[in-house]
Amino acid sequence: MNTTPTPTYPRAVLFDLLTALLDSWTVWNAAAGSAEKGRAWRARYLQLTYGCGAYEPYEDLVRQAARDTGLQPSAPNALEARWDELPPWDGARELLRALRPHCKLAVVTNCSRGLGTRAAARMGVDWDVVVTSEEAGFYKPDPRPYRMALERLGVEAEDAAFVAGSGYDMFGTAAVGLRTFWHNRVGLGLPAGAKEPEIQAATLEPALPWLQSFHAAPAAPR
Repeated sequence: MNTTPTPTYPRAVLFDLLTALLDSWTVWNAAAGSAEKGRAWRARYLQLTYGCGAYEPYEDLVRQAARDTGLQPSAPNALEARWDELPPWDGARELLRALRPHCKLAVVTNCSRGLGTRAAARMGVDWDVVVTSEEAGFYKPDPRPYRMALERLGVEAEDAAFVAGSGYDMFGTAAVGLRTFWHNRVGLGLPAGAKEPEIQAATLEPALPWLQSFHAAPAAPR
């Protein structure tokens, strides 16, 4: 007798792009000149995007964050020049290939339309939907980018999952009702007041079994 459980995938899986699937940290650090400077720059940029709500040009916020952290104007130019070198995290492409036959796949990213499209192409998958903050008119964690992706997919929140790269995503996914896996690669702290994700891991490896048992009883947060 075959006792292997039948997979119960969600209808769609939505992904943060620049942190959950792509190692943008490496490219930011290289553009800044060091890991320390890159992290400070990146932290300030995240403060600006997550704090401004309504969309302001992404490239302008990146430049402002560079100024605020004492970087030269050449740093944002170097970042954009290396944008098409953004490397996928280990296991990211394999996860997408495994999900492709079973689920619709979407990106929800805090980015401009042009840079978001270029970054999404790094994954080598035919996305069903790519939503950028420029198109949605708001930066995550405002609920509107997530909802736009769900509407374009034609899927209800309870039939979809989200793979986050930042703890701030938990504010948005909680508001929309998306069960969330947090790929916390660099060990970030959960922001104050954010809901715990259903699963948090330093790699993407646990994501596939979680998604394969999506419509089984939900796991307790851990």
